[in-house]
Amino acid sequence: MPRKLYVLNGPNLNMLGLREPEVYGTTTLDEIHADCARIADELGMALVFAQSNAEHEVVEWVHEAFRENASVVINPAGFSFGSVPLLDALKMLTTPIVEVHITNIHARDALHERSIISSAARVVIVGAGAYGYELALRAVDRLMISSTD
Repeated sequence: MPRKLYVLNGPNLNMLGLREPEVYGTTTLDEIHADCARIADELGMALVFAQSNAEHEVVEWVHEAFRENASVVINPAGFSFGSVPLLDALKMLTTPIVEVHITNIHARDALHERSIISSAARVVIVGAGAYGYELALRAVDRLMISSTD
């Protein structure tokens, strides 16, 4: 049975490639999804890839990951800076969580430089652009392998 991985994306990430390309780049979420699917297949993982602008949907997907003992890669986007419900849901997981941000949030304005979600993550990847997702999947793979040794 393949290991299961949820790659979850928060608000406005459906607009990647169109929204502030000078900040977020020109790669679309569909392109990121395709890359994640290729890498997950290479690593022998069953991938669930989802995006929502609704906090409750992302929380429900984390609940599903919990029930399925799946790892999570999450780009919480705007939920990073104030979603206690999402943070509480992620804290339930005992599997690896990797938080990814396309930009370096630590170099942004005061509102956007600290993610509360990071306290639940084993790894945080920031500022690598869309490539950060590949790094995140590979990090989850390593963490999953090391947890079974």
